[in-house]
Amino acid sequence: MNALRPKYNKPGTSPGLRALAVKDASAHLSVFDFLSGGFKEERDISLARCADFFASPNVTWVHVQGTADVATLRSLGEAYNLHPLAVEDVANLGQRPKVESFDRQLFVTLNWPRYDQRAAPTQVSLFLGATYVVSFCAGRDDPFEPIRDRIRTEPPGRIRERGAHFLFYALIDLVIDEGFPTLDRMSSELETLEELILADPSPACLERIHHIKRSLIVLRKSLWPQREVISTLLREEHSLIDPTTLPYLRDCHDHAVQVLDLIESYREMASSLQDLYLTGISNRMNEIMKVLTIMSSIFIPMSFLAGVYGMNFNGDVSPWNMPELRARYGYPIFLFALVIVGAGMVWFFRRRKWI
Repeated sequence: MNALRPKYNKPGTSPGLRALAVKDASAHLSVFDFLSGGFKEERDISLARCADFFASPNVTWVHVQGTADVATLRSLGEAYNLHPLAVEDVANLGQRPKVESFDRQLFVTLNWPRYDQRAAPTQVSLFLGATYVVSFCAGRDDPFEPIRDRIRTEPPGRIRERGAHFLFYALIDLVIDEGFPTLDRMSSELETLEELILADPSPACLERIHHIKRSLIVLRKSLWPQREVISTLLREEHSLIDPTTLPYLRDCHDHAVQVLDLIESYREMASSLQDLYLTGISNRMNEIMKVLTIMSSIFIPMSFLAGVYGMNFNGDVSPWNMPELRARYGYPIFLFALVIVGAGMVWFFRRRKWI
């Protein structure tokens, strides 16, 4: 759950980056500057070089991958006129997905769903201006390489032809759609667990089910607000979003709803697997108790007979004291009687279909 726990400044401090301390900064900046006629790409550039692209007449996409320190965030915010409160949300990871409208600028926070044995959503922040998009993604892995491939494609596709607002949509759509392969991996793991539970339920299966259920809860909490983000973009009029992009945002909203439906379905499946595990353990215990009960039932009359003839009353004192002890074949007859009693019990159980 720590991936969803936002970091806060101390209550009462001034808003913005002044009271914020970012540790282990490892940000890498890249820029795509493009129009329908061509593009220019630069990787691992400096802040000064990144700021130079703000005056470009083309569409500029600045991406910051990793954890940026206060100086980087402040300099980039000043270069592209990013609102300081939004920049603070970029630095304070764990934000709830939301959309905010500022003066000639849109700000969106999303959660990129990631799963490797457990859910670890990564915060993605996007700024949309008239001719630029500034994106931030925490962590090492860059989710936006497929978008770069689309920009590089010749002849130019929709992104290079339609401008910054369509690039803004494409980035949102990629983050939303990443939920499908993530949930596919979880579905495959649930199917494997189902086979293991049916074959041999073990405590390791129950532990894995618990981790999956917890991951689904994390994903639900992190992805549920993203549907409202898309709804807000569709419901409110924004001068920065061209009406031709709205149908694509509606399709994105549909995908967000589908992802949430899958999460609910897999949560029910995980709960069913937990019930299946408990049922399997209960059935296994019932089989064990059944075998033990049958064995005990067979040996109870034998134990009774052995107990009676093990009292060793002296037959010389009275003819009523164990007269069978003097019989020549008393011991073989006693063993034969035990075998007959045991076989009779087994026959009775089989006839009643208890075994």
